[in-house]
Amino acid sequence: MALRDSPSSCPALWRWLRCPPAELRLDLVLASGQSFRWRQSSPGAWTGVLAERVWTLRQERGRLWYTVYGEDGPGPETDRILRDYFQLDVRLPALYRAWGAADPLFCRTAAAFPGVRVLRQDPAECLLTFICTSNNHVARITAMIERLCRAFGRRLCSLDQRPFHAFPSLAALAGSDAEAKLRALGFGYRARFVSGAAKAIAEGMGTAGLCRLRDAPYAEARRALCALPGVGDKVADCVCLMALDKAEAVPVDTHVWRIARQRYGAALGARSLTARVYQEIGDFFRELWGPYAGWAQAVLFCADLRKGRDGGSRARRGRSQASRGAGCS
Repeated sequence: MALRDSPSSCPALWRWLRCPPAELRLDLVLASGQSFRWRQSSPGAWTGVLAERVWTLRQERGRLWYTVYGEDGPGPETDRILRDYFQLDVRLPALYRAWGAADPLFCRTAAAFPGVRVLRQDPAECLLTFICTSNNHVARITAMIERLCRAFGRRLCSLDQRPFHAFPSLAALAGSDAEAKLRALGFGYRARFVSGAAKAIAEGMGTAGLCRLRDAPYAEARRALCALPGVGDKVADCVCLMALDKAEAVPVDTHVWRIARQRYGAALGARSLTARVYQEIGDFFRELWGPYAGWAQAVLFCADLRKGRDGGSRARRGRSQASRGAGCS
């Protein structure tokens, strides 16, 4: 089956783009809380939904291999979709060098985390997804988005008896019974915001107007997003950075606030992440890292997230070993 085949053994089913690890590390980017629609389907292989297609991606010898499930299969159009999604026209090693020259702390962290780049996502999907991230963690958000897509999205295909669905349309999430269905799916208070934002966009700027924010100045795009239900500064900056081409947007959550305080001494006197402190931290990093500050932040966020996971795994192993030791005594 295609999920288990290596690219070299199935040349007719797979295409590739030249992409060395310094430009992209799938294992870092797809598990770093930017998108929640990818899972590691086998060692080194990632399967997920992009542009209403189901894909499997893997890297091998400086190439990004991929296959697409469906009648059309991979081709020049899917090359374009993938290049756009990973923004492969942005030369990442040059940015790493510039950030490292401006910031020795970044240089020390980034050495172990090459190839972390920012995805260019569908604006509506990105917005409605990140409304679900408030007071949440990656594993739970991933499960919520899976339930959302299964309940409201169009079924695309099934692999190993696992169904894959497209992200729901605005119309589906703006329906009169959408909020109640979302609450039944475990979305809690977020149900009102997801349904409300979908309805506000559908009845207001529309998906076309949301996409046109890519051409608007950063401050204008941010203001427009913050006018939507459930959208505050952090969600707006996530969407600006990951869907609206605002590379200077720096989403500040508890991870980034801790990094700013502990490693850079920024906003040390602040006891809470107020709107003023949020702006201060974003401005600090924009001045330090320049016009692609949001991309640099993504590297440090990924490193902090991975360190937290590794630390949690070590703690769980330690507790398990202690438990086994206690049982043997």
